[in-house]
Amino acid sequence: MLFTRAAMMMTVVMITITRVSGDAYVQEACNVTRYQDLCVQTLAPFSKTARSSPSRWTRAGVYVAIESTKNVASFLVGLKRHGNMTGRGAGALADCVEVAQDALYNLYRSLGILRDLSPIDFDLQMSNLLTWLSAALTDETTCVDEFDGIRGRQVNTVHSKVMNVSYITSNALALANWLATSGIESVVNGPYKG
Repeated sequence: MLFTRAAMMMTVVMITITRVSGDAYVQEACNVTRYQDLCVQTLAPFSKTARSSPSRWTRAGVYVAIESTKNVASFLVGLKRHGNMTGRGAGALADCVEVAQDALYNLYRSLGILRDLSPIDFDLQMSNLLTWLSAALTDETTCVDEFDGIRGRQVNTVHSKVMNVSYITSNALALANWLATSGIESVVNGPYKG
């Protein structure tokens, strides 16, 4: 009985240590972002694999931005198809759907770069990565701007969802800047693969 109790205590201690060190990794990574609480909330599941790797954290950030943008784009398409927005609101929503899809395209391009980092092309890859993430962020804020002066419950919901995605994309951009300034030397997991 004493042995079982000691084994259980050791298990609890090990789980706690693992959780604390995982929390430290995500906290460290998210220190470079503007929306740190959201960063920690959305990227915590990646702590075990990303650890201290700027490239892995950037990939995780872009992945989360893609998933969030896909969800919002799907919501916008559904709202356009089944919602009751009329006039300027309907036009703004149509534009918003288009720029959300463009944001998603730019995010996928960003993830493609991160999957194939090269020491030869690293500077060019970082330039393209930062450009495409910035374009995705601009697309998202453009969507919100389309609704300036338009009021309503659905508009408020769109605004809230799209702003949340823009914060996630902003965090991914900050992580990409961290990777770019860390250099190719920071890329881990095999020869120049992060």
